[in-house]
Amino acid sequence: MMAALLEIRDLHVRAADKEILRGLDLVVDKGKIHALMGPNGSGKSTLANVIMGHPNLEVTGGQVLFKGEDITEADPDERARLGLFMAFQYPVSVPGVTVTKYLRTVMNAHRTAREEEPIPLKEFRETVEAAMQLTNVPREFSTRYLNEGFSGGEKKRMEIL
Repeated sequence: MMAALLEIRDLHVRAADKEILRGLDLVVDKGKIHALMGPNGSGKSTLANVIMGHPNLEVTGGQVLFKGEDITEADPDERARLGLFMAFQYPVSVPGVTVTKYLRTVMNAHRTAREEEPIPLKEFRETVEAAMQLTNVPREFSTRYLNEGFSGGEKKRMEIL
């Protein structure tokens, strides 16, 4: 039997001096959609931020597993490399910064963190073109400013890209 895509086991979380989550359990299998609903202050955003490894939250008990791997103590960049990311309800527009410039800056920042050389231009273009095809982002978006004038769906595809 395959492990769940995301599994939360008996999660306890503090922010400053306040306990926010108290023994949360959640299993998300691949291909399943879950909606978390609740009143303001019930811990929905805290849970999302814990999954992403927000440094201002302290896990005082329990585990977060992604694809069977315990990521409870993993840094946010490690989680991102595993394939975890958070999409925002209202992604920001960045006038003056093209999609291409943004993507190359992000890719090179990750490479620098791993003490690798910047990505060669040819490899960057090939990688981005393949990713744009996969996410249905039109090629002409690469010269547009990040999220400027994009529809809601286009912004979501850009986040995934």
